[in-house]
Amino acid sequence: MASSLEYVRFVCDQLAGAGDITYKKMFGEYGLYCDGKFFATVEDDQLYVKITKAGEALMPDAVIAEPHEGARAYLIEDLDDREFLRELTVKTCAQLADKPKKVDYKKDYKDLYMPKTKPALIQVPKMNFIMVDGAGDPNTSEEYKQALELLYGLSYSIKMSKMGGNAPEGYFEYVVPPLEGLWWTEGLPFDGVNVKDKSKFLWTSMIRQPEFVSEDVFEQAKAELAKKKPHLDLSRARFAVWEEGLCAQVMHKGPYDDEPATIEKLDSFIEDSGLVCDISEKRQHHEIYLSDPRKAAPEKLKTVIRHPVRKGE
Repeated sequence: MASSLEYVRFVCDQLAGAGDITYKKMFGEYGLYCDGKFFATVEDDQLYVKITKAGEALMPDAVIAEPHEGARAYLIEDLDDREFLRELTVKTCAQLADKPKKVDYKKDYKDLYMPKTKPALIQVPKMNFIMVDGAGDPNTSEEYKQALELLYGLSYSIKMSKMGGNAPEGYFEYVVPPLEGLWWTEGLPFDGVNVKDKSKFLWTSMIRQPEFVSEDVFEQAKAELAKKKPHLDLSRARFAVWEEGLCAQVMHKGPYDDEPATIEKLDSFIEDSGLVCDISEKRQHHEIYLSDPRKAAPEKLKTVIRHPVRKGE
């Protein structure tokens, strides 16, 4: 028998003195939160509170029940004593560990990933990446498609390593960062503006990795992915610690083919700043893809465009 919403609201009202009590539908029943912290459930019109030492001290004779398979919690049958319920909730929540904040590089490092549509300078620090090199038109190249499969496969192997009990030392929860790309053409100056034949593109596709990722962690991820996807050529992927240095960047909104106008604005900013665009064999045109082109309309795509710069002579 599922809990009635009326009963859930009654329980929340009785607990109201402890803080901001809210509820959320959970597996057909309800989870209860105090000031955003999950501390109890309502299942089959019964209140169950998480087990803590504070709860044990308040209720030495408490009934410990199994509200659902594999769970253990205090069954709270007396809901009339609001002061006791307040104390139980406050002390229970005080002993529950806060859920670790999940690192989201796009949100936590907005200077790197969320520039304005007005160009600006940025000093790009040293970061960890998994990279795959290749050639060809990204719209049609099988090589490019396989590169993305490698990058995402390895990135998610590292992210999900905790599920197999072999999380790297220093592991923390995080959102896999966005796809990035370096672009150039053989023997020709490439600035992203005069693109005639995309089949002649040379590129490095890459995804940033958390600070705890090392060469050893990368090799372990390769071994895990090889078991799941033996058809992938894992030798194409490499781990790199890369520092891009001084750059100018801007947010481009719209289709990729409309980038030249944004790049021209970026180049004008570089010149007006007394700097020189430093695109060369060692420093390339750089794009960061904040939108999924499979899901977003072309006019809503967001792409960070970044060019390396140096001081003029």
